[in-house]
Amino acid sequence: MVVESEGYISLIEYLVESLGLFESQQQSNSNGEETIEDLVSGRVASNLMAICEQNPQLDPKVRFAIMQEADAVVADLEEVLSAVWLRAPTPEQKTFLIEFIDLIKNLFDSTIA
Repeated sequence: MVVESEGYISLIEYLVESLGLFESQQQSNSNGEETIEDLVSGRVASNLMAICEQNPQLDPKVRFAIMQEADAVVADLEEVLSAVWLRAPTPEQKTFLIEFIDLIKNLFDSTIA
């Protein structure tokens, strides 16, 4: 569906090319702040819910496939961002990740439409 598409592969390449944004990082998160993992997981989940709400006609099998793909997206992002996954994002990192995940949602939207 999406994770095998050229658009998704291009987005992952863009993320890898943007890793410099994640080099200057504070130390491990120990004060209860939101981590990159929390941000990514939460944003993907909210986009997944939005997709399902915007497309109530989706067959349950398609919804399940979308959920599996969303899990794969989180796993891919965890792999690429493993060095900083449990750290709190800087404001720039947070903005980048929100926009990046929204681009992935656009891929899902265009696949479903």
